[in-house]
Amino acid sequence: MDKKLNSKKVSTKKSVRSASGNKVALYNLQAEKIKEIVLPASFFTAQINDDLIAQSVRIYLNNQRRSHAVVKHRGEIAGTTKKMYPQKGTGQARHSTAKAPQFMGGGSAHGPRGNQNPPMRLTKKLRQAALKSVLSKFAQNKSILVVDKLSTIEPKTKSASAFIGKLEKQIESLANSRKIGIITSRPLDNVKRAFGNIPDVNLISIKSLNTYDLSRQNYLIFTLGALKQLTK
Repeated sequence: MDKKLNSKKVSTKKSVRSASGNKVALYNLQAEKIKEIVLPASFFTAQINDDLIAQSVRIYLNNQRRSHAVVKHRGEIAGTTKKMYPQKGTGQARHSTAKAPQFMGGGSAHGPRGNQNPPMRLTKKLRQAALKSVLSKFAQNKSILVVDKLSTIEPKTKSASAFIGKLEKQIESLANSRKIGIITSRPLDNVKRAFGNIPDVNLISIKSLNTYDLSRQNYLIFTLGALKQLTK
């Protein structure tokens, strides 16, 4: 009985920790830390499944490919369907029309038809699980921060570079990151003009959020609006 009771107490403590989530810093446009906020536990403290992440990326890349190679079968070749020569009496092999695959200019027997790359599917539940795994990985590595009112930034590359530079001076992991993903609630003109010309800074809308784009980043910067919309 004592062992059972102790196991229940331990499991309760674990659930409390997971529900509390991870705390990240909230910055303003002057790169000043305002306070710390708690990330939604449902997205940022999920179980990390590397195999599922890899599967999701593989399916995404497969669905981006297009099969352009298409050949014609013998029924699609222009020309007569008349028999080349009589069946018997010539001493030659029996043939039908000149559209047969063994003749020059004839149709292809087993060539590509444009369907050699069929689309792959991942269920909605697995897609969400893969997305949560990636986000939880960033949270575990402490590679997330949140910015308030990023939509009001001056639409100039100079302003965006200065903002990123100030953050990098405070956060060493951000300074060492080769690729930074900025996640907004929707495409924003000011943000696009400000950060669009900065190398290795990628703008991602919350509506087009996917495992592949996230897995290519080293650090994530969420807007406060995007973080709220994610929970919806």
